[in-house]
Amino acid sequence: MDIRNLMLPAAEAAGRIVMEIPAEKMDAPTPCPEWDVRGLVNHLILWTGRGEAAAHRSPVTGPGEDHDFTAEPGWAERFGEQARKTAEAWQDPAAWEGRTSLTGNPDGMPAGFIAGILFVESVVHGWDLAAATGRDPGMPPEVVRAAWEQVVPMAEMSRQYGVFGTEVPVPEDAPLLDRVLGVAGRDPHWKP
Repeated sequence: MDIRNLMLPAAEAAGRIVMEIPAEKMDAPTPCPEWDVRGLVNHLILWTGRGEAAAHRSPVTGPGEDHDFTAEPGWAERFGEQARKTAEAWQDPAAWEGRTSLTGNPDGMPAGFIAGILFVESVVHGWDLAAATGRDPGMPPEVVRAAWEQVVPMAEMSRQYGVFGTEVPVPEDAPLLDRVLGVAGRDPHWKP
């Protein structure tokens, strides 16, 4: 499935979830054991910005992993805007050609793989934040279907690099989002 036209709906869903995070939930745990809500939001903000740079083949600039974007006024709105700009940057067919990088590595990886990572991050981390804050992720069905088609082939490599956890068994007749989450190492029934 071509995810090019689904990057924007996935980004919009993640942006909506981030906008709905209550201030009192910023220190809540998430399904990602290494991050609380604040840490996961900061991760999304950082890599979404780098995703736009990767689409344009621009140098990586700006703050690094240790920066607290959530300490800045308007961080949620800026994330939504950045997520939209990143998704729009990947609408350009040239963004999908050749190799690019989220880190500035000159060798990079195939551009389509990088786009797939960004897409799956919107879906899976969007769910992580929704679960951590007691919200419905509200992912469009076509986005979930595309996430399934992305996550399955990238799962083994993603586990090798520590991006995904160990697969969580999920019944084959479970909702497709639950199956996506299981492959990505998430327990779809996780509660804070």
